[in-house]
Amino acid sequence: MRTKIIYEDADILVAWKTAGLATQTARVGQQDMVSELKNHLARGSKGAPYLAVIHRLDQPVEGLLVFGKNKKAAAILSAQLEKGSLHKGYEAVLCGKPVAESGTLVDYLYKDGNSHAVVVTGQQERYPEAKEAVLHYQVLGNVEQPEYLTRMAVQIETGRFHQIRAQMAHAKMPLLGDNKYGTMESLALSGALGVRQVALCANQLAFCHPTTGKELLFSGEPENRAFALFH
Repeated sequence: MRTKIIYEDADILVAWKTAGLATQTARVGQQDMVSELKNHLARGSKGAPYLAVIHRLDQPVEGLLVFGKNKKAAAILSAQLEKGSLHKGYEAVLCGKPVAESGTLVDYLYKDGNSHAVVVTGQQERYPEAKEAVLHYQVLGNVEQPEYLTRMAVQIETGRFHQIRAQMAHAKMPLLGDNKYGTMESLALSGALGVRQVALCANQLAFCHPTTGKELLFSGEPENRAFALFH
């Protein structure tokens, strides 16, 4: 099983999704995280196991996800996500140098079909389907390998489709290894460094347990080789 279980009890399951594995897919014959976890829960269980998807990660992104193991827990976790009390923290490696050590990006995005986010900041009145996207970043380090790379901590206020990847690319700082939003230069650098997956990791997750109310905090280290450039 490619999925790594971090924590499990009667109500919730927290797991680490590896890059390249879909959270959940409808494609016949393609393995995904949900299928792996349901197979895990089915061992020694009577009947089909219950597993609710609370939030997702893009297929090339790695990191932490929490799932509900019963309907009550799932409803409470989903409500926390809706209210913004389920907190997700990210780290990313970007090609380029930000103008400040910390800052906020505010853009307008819309989802073009099923696979692409388009930034229309400054033209949003022409796109009624566009929604505001807000993120905050803090620089954690930088290297030249041979081009300037920046490691950042990222917090999002809005959960838009491909938000971090699209906003950073729009800010002239595409993520290393991002084949969808990268430039010719960033893709060439990614290839030279052997980075095959987008350098984005959901490395922190905090929420209240749906039954006990206890605040839980989980964290993990990125596995993408891009992050090892900063060690």
